[in-house]
Amino acid sequence: MSTPETSRFVRLRVEVVIEIHDEEAVTGAALRRITDDPELPAQERVHAESAVTEDTAEALAYLVDPFDLVGQVPGIELQQASWSSEPVDYDPDSPDWDLDEDDVADDREDEQGGAEERVG
Repeated sequence: MSTPETSRFVRLRVEVVIEIHDEEAVTGAALRRITDDPELPAQERVHAESAVTEDTAEALAYLVDPFDLVGQVPGIELQQASWSSEPVDYDPDSPDWDLDEDDVADDREDEQGGAEERVG
């Protein structure tokens, strides 16, 4: 199953497009989470409150935690996570929104074999 040459680390890429129906609810939930965070220093709290109030995408990013995605998966430990959110123009019928697009490009690069992989 796992050989010594196989890395124990796995990069999990997830892309999600969310339609927000109630910006005030999202912002309110983010503000509540900020208020309820006892470890957040006062200066960071003010900055976070300002960011989530001005931008619903920031509020959503404050509410989404990658640990929640994998925290209950047995046999793993989250090593590093980063995430962001941004408003986008979304058209599900557009070929620009093919979720597998990046994977196809990566597969093509793998098939062509980069010079780094073949040297040695």
